[in-house]
Amino acid sequence: MNGELIWVLCLLLGAIYLFVSNRVRMDVTALLVLILFVLSGTLTLPEALAGFSDPSVILIAALFVVGEGLVRTGIAYQVGDALVKVAGNSETRLLVLLMVAVAGLGAVMSSTGVVAIFIPVVLSVANRMGIPAGRLMMPLGFAGLISGMMTLVATPPNMVVNSELVRHGIPGFGFFNFSPMGLLILLLGIAYMLLVRGSLARDVQAGRNKGSRRSTLRDLIRDYRLTGRARRLAIRPGSPLIGHTLDALQLRARYGANVIGVERWRKFRRVMVSVSGISEFQARDVLLIDMADPEVDIRTFCREAMLEPMILRGEYFSDQAREVGLAEVSLIPESSLLGKSLRETAFRSQYGLSVVGIRRNGEALVGRLVDEPLQLGDRLLLAGNWSLIRQLHSHHRDFLLLGLPAEVDEMAPARSQAAYALLSLGIMVLLMVTDPVPNVVAALIACLLMGQFRCIDLESAYQSIHWPTLILIVGMLPFALALQKTGGVDLIVGGLMALVGEMGPRVMLASLFALTALTGLFISNTATAVLMAPIAIGAAQQMGVSPYPFAMTIAIAASAAFMTPVSSPVNTLVLGPGEYGFIDFVRIGVPFTLLVMAVSVLTIPWLFPF
Repeated sequence: MNGELIWVLCLLLGAIYLFVSNRVRMDVTALLVLILFVLSGTLTLPEALAGFSDPSVILIAALFVVGEGLVRTGIAYQVGDALVKVAGNSETRLLVLLMVAVAGLGAVMSSTGVVAIFIPVVLSVANRMGIPAGRLMMPLGFAGLISGMMTLVATPPNMVVNSELVRHGIPGFGFFNFSPMGLLILLLGIAYMLLVRGSLARDVQAGRNKGSRRSTLRDLIRDYRLTGRARRLAIRPGSPLIGHTLDALQLRARYGANVIGVERWRKFRRVMVSVSGISEFQARDVLLIDMADPEVDIRTFCREAMLEPMILRGEYFSDQAREVGLAEVSLIPESSLLGKSLRETAFRSQYGLSVVGIRRNGEALVGRLVDEPLQLGDRLLLAGNWSLIRQLHSHHRDFLLLGLPAEVDEMAPARSQAAYALLSLGIMVLLMVTDPVPNVVAALIACLLMGQFRCIDLESAYQSIHWPTLILIVGMLPFALALQKTGGVDLIVGGLMALVGEMGPRVMLASLFALTALTGLFISNTATAVLMAPIAIGAAQQMGVSPYPFAMTIAIAASAAFMTPVSSPVNTLVLGPGEYGFIDFVRIGVPFTLLVMAVSVLTIPWLFPF
């Protein structure tokens, strides 16, 4: 073992430690590793930065945009509503259809986004059927993970493994090469969940809902006691607010006035403008304000700020519902917001939305909420621009989007373009299947078509891309090259060959699956695939057999993150709504992972002969 290899292994252990401890963001850790590789001379600058030009990175970014197009056109929500209608009152039918729908959608868009969309649907139908949500939440999460096994583009690990094959001069997988294994494991997962669903929920009594309908804006206004709090106030000439930013004015701290939005004159008509801490007020602006503190004298506020009350029709900005929306979120155990007040978190600055209500233990809190420390289990009602509300799915590290009101279907900014979104998606899949162009080109064509058909605009496209995931891949890809250059891959492959090499390729597959699944407990499945793919291909070459079953095994094992609630963001999403404990995932996930491993070792060599 040479000095360079020791240095690379130390960097690897350090990166794993930072991933596990979560003291530094994963994408920042990946960039630190990349920099250290260059500074130490382990890799040249072009080698270290090669990930930025990797086709897999561009493909993943393009797929984020395609997925956002499906959300903006309302297709994803329509699938959820159709699921509820077809399932009726049958829990078995609902579970089967739920897992099939999630796996199908997750095959072409982010599994985390799909699960986040379906959580409020499942909560609603569970209440209507009078069953604990825990009986459906884990099947929802497992289907999200299985969706990564359905197609080549379903999850980043698949594309990472495919890219590694190409880098070794081996033709990559086809679009549907993953589908037989994915469908088999989906059927296995459905049967497994039907068998164990009775033990998924403990002593949780679910009451009957008042109906099967989704929550509406009126429901949220009632539940959070918002009636009578809305004000529509015009800024008069000479007002001390003119020319100052929202942060500088401190209106919420001084008067309990929470600015939700601003109506501003543009080209002879009023338009709704989103507000943030740096928003600067202008003369003739009309402020939409939530007055949460009943003790504040609105007349004193208007007099001091030189504001003129305007007519407000409807209940709590309902006449502005095309621009101003509401959404309910719940804090998760790992949230960085816990124990902090809204003022300390600078919530509006982070997310561009205002917290207008907090429910704790089923009761809405009243008064000034800005200094109220947030607790686990709190539900927050957010108000603001619909486009920002739709982006809440991407903030799953701090809270879970519990539901969007039924009005969101009417507010989908590109709802009328749904047919074009499906057409763009169909063209992408067709190009990927027939293979006249590289997959990344097919995805980029779909992005351009969605833009041309106005399914998505440029701003939403850029915002839909989960940049930390891309940076993580870019920063971790040099590890594979560094391990190869320093002899690390040969060392690991040699160790595996010494341990199980003489026992045959199937035992090697089982060993690689177990090693990948265990590594995935500590670092992301994408980083796991980056590290394990070259080892698997090296083992296949050492044994003189086809690399395809080994590469497929790594891809399946990387997605088999069923064992703990922190193995995948998908598991973390369903943890709270399902009222699970850590041990529930161990109890249900470990046997299923072993089952998937056994099926994979038996089936993959049949689909991809040695």
